[in-house]
Amino acid sequence: MTDPLPLRDALRTTGAVRAFTDEPVPDALLHDVLDDARFAPSGGNRQPWRVAVVRDTAVRTELAGLMRTVWEEYVGANATGVTAFAFGRSIDAPPIAAPNPLLDGIDRVPVVLAVAADLHRIAMMDGNLERPPLTGGASVYPFCWSIVLAARSRGLGGVITTFLSRAEPAAAPLLGLPPDHALVATIFLGFPVHQPTKLSRHPVNAFATVDRFDGDSFDG
Repeated sequence: MTDPLPLRDALRTTGAVRAFTDEPVPDALLHDVLDDARFAPSGGNRQPWRVAVVRDTAVRTELAGLMRTVWEEYVGANATGVTAFAFGRSIDAPPIAAPNPLLDGIDRVPVVLAVAADLHRIAMMDGNLERPPLTGGASVYPFCWSIVLAARSRGLGGVITTFLSRAEPAAAPLLGLPPDHALVATIFLGFPVHQPTKLSRHPVNAFATVDRFDGDSFDG
């Protein structure tokens, strides 16, 4: 195991990794990653997450097929110049076949995790608003990100994807998704072919304002 990264370095250098070497990830190492990630915060400390470590090659292949359909819809919608599947936008665009090495080689990805959330253990504070609810994610996505950070600290790389969530009805029986659970993410992990460390992000004053969202820029 490599020396743990300082927290600030981990936060500023953890980019999405979609290409992995053939080196397997030992079960003990994956267990350590999940053992650290379980300390993520959640509403009421209810820890509503469930994780399926997907090893069966046939299941992986079926999941990849479901995700590839969504991926091609996504590529086709993005080709119109707008964000695919964005709230309030129904894009009538034909799907576009495009390579996706991560999905095409899913049988060779060292670790595939399906993450679900128990909806009975999440307070959906915006569930009654006239838009898709988002706040429930606060009880599960910190856990997902903690998995990626814990993996990064051990020399691994990874990426969180949500393509499979769009195909949840078809994916549910393949994964034995319990009733009243939502499929919130698929996480791919492994030893990276290349670990990106120089990330492009907007500066603080591009997104932070004082008192109101239309207030003065917060420059520190």
